[in-house]
Amino acid sequence: MQIFRARVFDTPADPFAGGTLRSESDTALVVDSGRIVARTDFSTARERHPYAEVVDLRTGVLLPGFVDTHVHFPQIRAIGHLGRPLLDWLDQCALPEEAKLGDDAYARALAGEFLTGLTSAGTTSAMVFGSHFGSAVDILFAQAAEVGLRITTGLVTSDRNLPDILLTDVDRSVRESQELIDRWHGKGRLRFAVTPRFSFSAGPELLAAGGQLVADNPGIWVTSHLNENRDEVAGVAEIHPEASDYLDTYDRAGLLGRQTILAHNVHPTDRELGRMGEAGAAAAHCPTSNSALASGFFPLRRHLDAGVRVALGSDVGAGTGFSLLKEGVQAYFMQQLDPAGGVPLTSTHLLHLATSAGAGALGLDETVGDLSVGKRFDAVFVDPAAGQPLDVGLAHAESDEDALAKIFALGTPADLTRVWVDGDLVKG
Repeated sequence: MQIFRARVFDTPADPFAGGTLRSESDTALVVDSGRIVARTDFSTARERHPYAEVVDLRTGVLLPGFVDTHVHFPQIRAIGHLGRPLLDWLDQCALPEEAKLGDDAYARALAGEFLTGLTSAGTTSAMVFGSHFGSAVDILFAQAAEVGLRITTGLVTSDRNLPDILLTDVDRSVRESQELIDRWHGKGRLRFAVTPRFSFSAGPELLAAGGQLVADNPGIWVTSHLNENRDEVAGVAEIHPEASDYLDTYDRAGLLGRQTILAHNVHPTDRELGRMGEAGAAAAHCPTSNSALASGFFPLRRHLDAGVRVALGSDVGAGTGFSLLKEGVQAYFMQQLDPAGGVPLTSTHLLHLATSAGAGALGLDETVGDLSVGKRFDAVFVDPAAGQPLDVGLAHAESDEDALAKIFALGTPADLTRVWVDGDLVKG
């Protein structure tokens, strides 16, 4: 048993629905076998648990572990290729890199780099876009199990419009996916997601095969891309003339539901937003990627008005890094500049999008997302070195909301000195 004494910020109540930042300057979280069993003042915690180890974190700020709802395992070495729209970026930057994962040694090295990227950035749970190669997905699952992160991922499937080495067919995709489901889904903190790359590279039969996997394996997840780029949207309409819109390509295949996360959705129709809200599907908002590829402004207000759940995704490697602090502040910038009228975001909104909203999108909101009693202790300690910009900023913050804003504006992975999953230290 441990007592974590800290200044704690979290968002157990949705700020888009009127919730406020929960901030306590000196509180005690009592953690037993990875579970928060009490949240009280330190003297009470010490009196009730006199033999517990005390972890004094009062030099910094304790936050819930970050939740990334869209990040690409194969693309860590593709970060930083700027100046191209989506389809050109895929052809020239991302897909040549993804083709290398057919080599298991390469995949092992990449998986280590990828998981280090997540833990260094304070990400404790993630919806991960896997690989087109089943062996590489197996390697990622195995290494994620060793590190201990909460990872949902799967075999990426396509049958057209990509290099031949990345293509599959219905029978092979079902066989390889089912093998991965049987081996990894529900094992420890790992879950499987049916992952068609996008409807521009997956035909109706392949999408329907994914839908059948969902029907045959209750509890697995679905993730893909949606309405990221106007040329992509036009291409999907040509490939799927039977569908009423992009979202409908997934819906008619049985891939749309509460356990579906669709990335980007920069150019949705009103019908699509209404259907997403009705089905309970979530949108992964990836602001640095949307900016780097000039995909457009994410219509956050329209999503919220339609009842669509939204959380943050880093979209490595079109996104410019693993840090959800950077994604949060970029989301703020984009909403400030949106000519259609963005949502004025506060630091409380940003923390919610990076933690509790992501937990909700991933169906983990009963487990993680905030630091309430009964939740697992997934946490990030923000403790900048003395004299560094964030240290100075926190010292001169005028309120807790201002301190949190400075964490998003100035914080980097170097300022996140310790990270826990289920009470186990994964960085520090």
